[in-house]
This record gives sequence, structure tokens and C-alpha cells, in this order.
Amino acid sequence: MQRKKFIGIFDSGFGGLDIMRGITKALPDYDFIYLGDTARVPYGTRSKETIYQFTKEAVDFLFGKNCELVIFACNTASSDALRLIQKKHVPENHKNKKVLGVLIPAAEVAYEVSKNKKIGVMATASTVASKSFARELKKIDPEIKIYQQACPLLVPLVEAGEQNSEITETALRKYLKPLLAKKIDTLILGCTHYGILERKIKKIAGKEMKIVSESKIIGRKLKDYLVRHPEIEKKIAKNKRRTFYSTDLTDNFQKLGSKFFGAKIEVKKASLK
Repeated sequence: MQRKKFIGIFDSGFGGLDIMRGITKALPDYDFIYLGDTARVPYGTRSKETIYQFTKEAVDFLFGKNCELVIFACNTASSDALRLIQKKHVPENHKNKKVLGVLIPAAEVAYEVSKNKKIGVMATASTVASKSFARELKKIDPEIKIYQQACPLLVPLVEAGEQNSEITETALRKYLKPLLAKKIDTLILGCTHYGILERKIKKIAGKEMKIVSESKIIGRKLKDYLVRHPEIEKKIAKNKRRTFYSTDLTDNFQKLGSKFFGAKIEVKKASLK
């Protein structure tokens, strides 16, 4: 009898645990493996070639752990590596496996909720430079206006546990100011780490601003995907198992990772190569 498989979730750090929390709420019975490449976070300031190499290693690790499907919770990986991973690396090395990203679902929801077709994107420098969100939104409607803002300080601040500090508040106001000046009515949080800052962002942006947080939409989108692909769904185990890996075991990952996930987690060491 063939062993049942896992759903893998990958992020550069522990921000993807916020997305995993949303996914496990939508799909509570399924088995998941999470991988955070905390030894090399942040990805957002690295070259496209380096991001692709790191992402290949993460994919190999998760498929090696018996995953059937891998979700790139990391927006930088989704922007800079996903298409090449899907077209080249997976077909050549992991035949019949699937890798999905978070950009398209976020773009679809942003389009659905925006009234004035002016959409802002907060993301890492790499994601902004890739213009991935702009590309996906323009596919939906060429008339949409997209305004992007690179936020290089936010991931290091969140990873350091400084989400409630004065410096984070100052950084958020600085990053939001040019976006708000464009009269956007919808804001995409284009990095998993920003989910923990959503309340602060909402307070600065105003109660009328529609915030698209991937942690709240990816679970629903994945559930729909599995309904449409029963050939994948039937292979995945439903024992409610959650396994967590990090490339750099620290007390901070355990502490903040548990906060992101909404429950205490036990983390194992992962070696990527």
C-alpha cells in the first residue's frame, strides 16, 4: 500500500507560519510539513540566481520528506523562482509533483475588492523589482493602477521580534505615505512577514482601506484547488499532523513561530544542499 503524502509549505523565515495557520484552518484534517530557511533570511535583498538556488534546495527537501504538493508561502520565491521551478526543476527532478505560489490568489482577491482600481503593494525589494504583482493584476484588468513600495526594514524587524517597537511604527508610516498619497483603496501585503503587522498597517492606512492578507485567502484557494484536482487530493494523508523544520534552530523561531502559527510548535533542524 502506497504511503500517504504531505502538503509542504515553504518560506524564507517564519512569516509563512501565518499563512500555514490560515491553511490549516481551511483544511484541518490534512498533514503538513513546514520549512523555514531562517539561516538565510531575508531573501528579498538577494539576487534572482541566489533565490532560485535556495528555492530549489527547499523544494528538494520537502519532496524528499514525502510531500505531494508544495506551497511557496514566500512572495520573493513566488516572484523570482516559481515559474522556472515549475517549468524546469520539478519536471526534471520531481515528475508529477506540483508547486504553487501565493501571488495569483492575492492579485485575484485584490481585484475583486477594489472599487477605484488603484491597488498598492507592500513587498520586499526583490518582489517589487520583479513586478510580479503588477504583471498578474494587469492580466486581470489592463486598466488597473498598481503602486508598489519596497519595505526592506520590515522582515528583519519582524524576525528580530520588534513588531511592536517604535522603529517599526516609524518604518510603516514611511512606507505607507507614498502609497496613501496615490489614493489607493486596496493594499496587498506582499510578504508573509507583514501579516503580523496588519493591525498596525490598518490603523495607519485607515478603516476604509481594504487589506489583502495572504494568510486569510490562501487556505480557501488551496481548498478550491484540491477540489478541482482530486487526483492530488486523494494522495494526501488526513491525520492532522504538523511537522516544522528550520534551517537555523533558535529560541526566537520557537517563540515567534508559535505566535505566527497561533499555537506552540516544536521545530526540527533542516539541512539544505
